[in-house]
Amino acid sequence: SCYDGDTCTTTDGEKIRLACIDTPELRGSRADPVPAKAARDFINNLIAGKEVGIRRITKDRYDRTVAELSITGINVQQLMVTKGHATIYERYADPCPWANQ
Repeated sequence: SCYDGDTCTTTDGEKIRLACIDTPELRGSRADPVPAKAARDFINNLIAGKEVGIRRITKDRYDRTVAELSITGINVQQLMVTKGHATIYERYADPCPWANQ
């Protein structure tokens, strides 16, 4: 399940930060709740309760696994950008070849 558009938790409790993308914040000084909830709902409807591929890249400063997700061969992050729920996080886009085109 996903807490927001770019942070999910596996059934084993592993916290995943979706690599190479950024989505609107749900809380805090930069919160933009309407698109943030839309991004969260989009990804949850896409992956919750399903078999998801995880390509682990590294760990972030919060000890979350930074990874790319895929479902039935579709790159989840790329789909989120295409559908307008996320933007490419230029500063951290290097590990994702699709984000550097």
